[in-house]
Amino acid sequence: MGGLVGVRARPFTYVSHVLAVAAAVMVLVWNIHFRGGLAFESTNKNLIFNVHPVLMTIGFIIMGSEAIMSYRAFPGSREVNKIVHLTLHAVALVLGALGIYFAFKNHNESGIANLYSLHSWVGLGTICLYGIQWVFGFVIFFFPGAAPNLKRGALPWHVFFGLFVYILALANAELGFLEKITFLQSTGLPKYGPESFLVNFTALVVILLGVFVLISAIAPAHIEDPHSYSAI
Repeated sequence: MGGLVGVRARPFTYVSHVLAVAAAVMVLVWNIHFRGGLAFESTNKNLIFNVHPVLMTIGFIIMGSEAIMSYRAFPGSREVNKIVHLTLHAVALVLGALGIYFAFKNHNESGIANLYSLHSWVGLGTICLYGIQWVFGFVIFFFPGAAPNLKRGALPWHVFFGLFVYILALANAELGFLEKITFLQSTGLPKYGPESFLVNFTALVVILLGVFVLISAIAPAHIEDPHSYSAI
């Protein structure tokens, strides 16, 4: 991936961290303060569903963002950064899968059909692609590891596919925010009330987070280094 001329990655990672914290706080305020809280088991099935947007935002989007930026944000050797990158992506994948589980759990216990919306279709596809990407990276770059020439050939595709899946995850998060707030507004939530504004602003913060993460991924770590992700 070509770097951005005259732009260094590190300042963008700082902004991304701030946006990640803001997104995490906002999604927690939404689901705990406005939606009533979180629950693994409850007679109020809405509390079970509330776990879904929290895990998908904090666990999948934010942890995935940190994994992408790990080579830019964390000082350390190539091997250490590789382990951090791999581990953060694994955490994002597990938490994302759990987030999908809670959506299914809520639907099944509430008598709601599964996989009827574009959001659910894209979400299931995204988590599957994320898993394929993680397994590919583990086998080629970590264990057992491919030959050096194969690693060099696979790296651009690994970077491209990883950023593609990340963009897909961001787009589906926006679909999820839109779907949920549209449903709530159709059942009486004020369109110009504080909860509606909070959800819309949370979605905007997630978009901005994605933009800054993508810039940090393609910008060089140093001005004189034109190659992105070169430490993988």
